[in-house]
Amino acid sequence: MINLRNSKIRQPEIYHGNGKRPPFFEGWYYKCVAADGRSFAIIPGIYKGVNAAHSTAFVMVLDGRTHQATFHRFPVTQFVGSDTQFLTRIGSNLFTADYLTLNLPNLQGHLTFRGRTPFPATWRTPGIMGWYAYFPMECYHGLISMDHRIDGALISDGEAVDFTGGRGYIEKDWGRNFPQSWVWIQGNHFEQSGTSLFASVARIPFYGRVFPGFIIALWHESTYYLFTTYNKSALQQVKIDGDHVTIVAQSQTHQLTIEAERGATALLHMPTAADGMIPRVRESVAGKVTVTLTDRDGNFIFRGKSKHTGVEIEGDTTILQSSHS
Repeated sequence: MINLRNSKIRQPEIYHGNGKRPPFFEGWYYKCVAADGRSFAIIPGIYKGVNAAHSTAFVMVLDGRTHQATFHRFPVTQFVGSDTQFLTRIGSNLFTADYLTLNLPNLQGHLTFRGRTPFPATWRTPGIMGWYAYFPMECYHGLISMDHRIDGALISDGEAVDFTGGRGYIEKDWGRNFPQSWVWIQGNHFEQSGTSLFASVARIPFYGRVFPGFIIALWHESTYYLFTTYNKSALQQVKIDGDHVTIVAQSQTHQLTIEAERGATALLHMPTAADGMIPRVRESVAGKVTVTLTDRDGNFIFRGKSKHTGVEIEGDTTILQSSHS
């Protein structure tokens, strides 16, 4: 049932799990890249399983240099999430929109974020999912910051990593379960600073039918270029060949071509109804992406390449691929 009265829908960054029956998951995703290129993906979250033994709070860490992922479990009693502001505590680890504090066995420290670029939320478009956010969905998504400056330091296995002048990105997911298949691409290390890409194409079940839904946002020169199912954009092409992905999308005013290459991967945990949180998602934060933005007449607006790109290609992607023109 559509829910237009719930103002919390327009706050994707807060905790949405209060009162939710299992299965339910919620996770925040921080990508943190130091000025010298050292990178980490840090993912705090919670999973509530139908089998209570599967329920757990967690902090996952993907090290972009070693391509290793660690999964730190916590009792659900050590998870505290706020549904009025972005403030999440897991044990002695704290996560907000403006900073994070880590006290993990292999990673400790404090990072602050400045100049965040959140996706604008309005009644008509309560976040990156648009009006779909008002409907029951298996998985919801939020963009908290497409790009920002990082300061501070982390200690990784005894080694100090200085993040002063680094760049970061924050998003999140929550819901009953992950899609059965999806492609996800995120890069904000283009030659031209202040540019960031988020792209997702996924198998979406919606009121008895299944379709390849897509959300693509390019933040460039203080402008959001949006290509989505709900704003009458169209996928012209989705092609997946091993670790290579090509996506061509067209809105009513612009066309965007994305060419991504997944780098070395690590296995991240994902929620499953049968087994709880298990290692299944192959993610890279060492990928590359090239984007080309034109207007509908083919006039060039921007072309650039980003390193330190996050890339996921999961499940049977057949439904996602084809010429959509």
